[in-house]
Amino acid sequence: MAVNGYPTVRRRRLGAELRQLRKAAGMTSTQAAGQLLVSQSKISLIETGRRPINPRDVRDLCRLYGVADQQVVDSMMRMAKESGRQGWWVSCGDVPYGVYIGLETEAASLHTYEPQVIPGLLQTPAYAAALITETVPHITPEQAAVSLEVRLRRQHRAHHPARPFRLWAILDESALRREVGGREVVREQLEHLNTLGTQPHITVQVLPHTAGAHAGLLGQFSILGFSDADAGVVYLERFTSDLYLEKYTDRYPYHIMYDHLQAQALNPDETRHFIDDLVKEFQGDGVRPTG
Repeated sequence: MAVNGYPTVRRRRLGAELRQLRKAAGMTSTQAAGQLLVSQSKISLIETGRRPINPRDVRDLCRLYGVADQQVVDSMMRMAKESGRQGWWVSCGDVPYGVYIGLETEAASLHTYEPQVIPGLLQTPAYAAALITETVPHITPEQAAVSLEVRLRRQHRAHHPARPFRLWAILDESALRREVGGREVVREQLEHLNTLGTQPHITVQVLPHTAGAHAGLLGQFSILGFSDADAGVVYLERFTSDLYLEKYTDRYPYHIMYDHLQAQALNPDETRHFIDDLVKEFQGDGVRPTG
């Protein structure tokens, strides 16, 4: 699924509610389209959250589906209005992974596995800056500055006092040992990681090389959860495009995989000791640490 076609969380929820109302009214999407003199594809795109919807469309659909409770109608119309609002990152220009940022902003929890680098929400400014400039070919200083600003601003979500956010990160040992930006940058990053891991809403686990082969060898993935228990998205990051899995049957294997990774990884206390030992290695005599 292309990034630009992915709906915002509000639009997804509104579309799902409208679909339930249509089914409760005993109508097919083709019948609804015929009654409103619009294309069936418009109804389908609205219900899947792939098309913006204005309050007037919501009003007309609710009337067609026989929704008598005006409070319900008003609530859905407000949701339609809010779904059209742009996120803060839009003002930064053409930001890669903007759709993911929108999901992350509204998520209630994030469970992520990273085999190569420290996750963006846990990065120090120096580590993030080095990662951006060293992994994006031909990036200009201006583009790098914008990417860094967006990445650091994303971190506000993980520490928002009014909106609790559960963050659980499992990191392969390789991600901790990779010398992004140099030894001093990595040492600072490791210390920062241990500090964050002491916060009650953040859990960090390390999957050591001694764990051997495991399901995480297939690559990075993140599981986003929302206040609606039935809602969820599995995010798979790629260099030029992303993949978002919404169906429960598609998401379920990743939940099982994450459970196995949690069981194989060091527990949080063991992880802190492991990272402390790595910090000492990076404070050593310059000999590159080995796994």
